[in-house]
Amino acid sequence: MTFLTIGHRGVMGVEPENTLRSFVRAERSGMDVIALDVRLSKDGALVVLHDAAVDRTTDGVGAVADLTLAELRELDAGLGERVPVLEEALDAVRSPLQVTVRDQAAAAALAALVLRLDLTARVEVASFHEAVLSETARLVPGVRTALYAEQSGADAPEIVDRARAARAGTVSLDIRRLTLETVGAAHAAGLRVTGWTVNTLEQLRVARALELDGVTTDFPEIRSTGRFMA
Repeated sequence: MTFLTIGHRGVMGVEPENTLRSFVRAERSGMDVIALDVRLSKDGALVVLHDAAVDRTTDGVGAVADLTLAELRELDAGLGERVPVLEEALDAVRSPLQVTVRDQAAAAALAALVLRLDLTARVEVASFHEAVLSETARLVPGVRTALYAEQSGADAPEIVDRARAARAGTVSLDIRRLTLETVGAAHAAGLRVTGWTVNTLEQLRVARALELDGVTTDFPEIRSTGRFMA
């Protein structure tokens, strides 16, 4: 069974998150997939940012939706890095990308880009919102999708039902709350299961014991450690 290591916003434990620098290092570290986040700027650009505001990850202030692409470009996203647009991330690395969206408008813009550039084989769309994934699957037939979800030990049937309703192929869950019951129920339904965020050897051992299909990590070291635990 293939065990995927997914670089979280690149390798945000050692590089500025969601920057080209971070994505390139993730790829050079051997990450199988790079996970990133997109939001729409005021003028409709798909920019790579996690938060609704720029305050935490840049030297600027304000909501992403209130700033134009040109204004976002002026900000320092860490170590002199600029806020990239999604197409720049696609050009910077060759790795598959898992792109997280949080609203229908961003999902529609992402769907249009995937169709225009024929990216269905390279881009997996992820979200915490089932409606976003369902609409993406409608707009882009054949696109791979992943449902991120919070859960407790009693939630296994609900999570499987939610993933099926969203037409997701993967469920991604908090490693601290994952149970064998949930993993088993998801696998029985034909779903892949990944865990987030796995940053320690102990967490990696748990992921392996749970027979997960992969993990999301902030650190490149998890990739090399995971290979030897296979």
